[in-house]
Amino acid sequence: MFFSKQAGDAHQSASELVSVSLKTLVDLARPAASLNLQHALIRSAQSGGYVSRFKGRGMEFDEARLYQPGDDIRSIDWRVTARTGKPHTKLFREERERPIFISVDNRAAMHFATRGVFKSVLAAKLAGLLAWTAQHHGDRIGGQIFSDTACRELKPQNGKHAVLRFLNALVQPAERTADALTLEHVLARLAQHARPGSRVYIISDFRGLNEKAEKHLLKLSQHCDVVLIMVYDPLESALPVKGRYRFTDEERDVVVDADSSAAVQYQQRFAQRQQRLGQLAQSRGLAFMQCGTDEDPVQRLRYLLGHR
Repeated sequence: MFFSKQAGDAHQSASELVSVSLKTLVDLARPAASLNLQHALIRSAQSGGYVSRFKGRGMEFDEARLYQPGDDIRSIDWRVTARTGKPHTKLFREERERPIFISVDNRAAMHFATRGVFKSVLAAKLAGLLAWTAQHHGDRIGGQIFSDTACRELKPQNGKHAVLRFLNALVQPAERTADALTLEHVLARLAQHARPGSRVYIISDFRGLNEKAEKHLLKLSQHCDVVLIMVYDPLESALPVKGRYRFTDEERDVVVDADSSAAVQYQQRFAQRQQRLGQLAQSRGLAFMQCGTDEDPVQRLRYLLGHR
């Protein structure tokens, strides 16, 4: 639901505020060139400065050769050794392209804003910027787009076509595949699909985060670099203390009487979810950042990731 439109948004059409077009995501290729995902450290904008040290790129099997004195016995290729009758050693090479996996929340609660753009629009723009930036660095791009009733995974591939495939998935509604999907279910799927050594970005408002969902996040972090990007609307962090407010999705109208006690409780729930994510990131070495619906995603990522 959209609550109000700020005067500063007058230059944007209503459709641009509530939905994102493929052209808009394609046009992000240029500003994405100024971003850098290769920093060893990403610091949270939250107080406390959570720091996540990203691991190096994965190793990929290259070939097997005859064992030579000094080779690590842990690298012996036992299958080739058994087949040939002579000891062989596995040789590995560093992967030149790192898999980038971007998970994007498109649930009903993401289609909301009181300022700027819908959370879903902001999430798509952040995902597009990250995808283009990864492509500029020669990384492979894949991802996951999920709603309340559908979840789709895209295997990481390289090149511009991989980005366009991902952007198309962001703007096309997925077919219903389940009666109901929770954040717990989505993260369980993500832990299964993200390849070890990948960098995984999860862009969501993280509603429904519980202990089971956290376990899947921790499992994911054991073999991937995980970045949590929390998107939110300013109204979620602090409700007006008192008054009557009209909410609409252009089909239905809802009038809410806000009182001081309800506002405090609402603000506390948001703060608890925010704090829970921050503590999880701090304790497990995950990167954690936030972006409001009234903020410029390009400037926000540039600030958080640093200049090239």
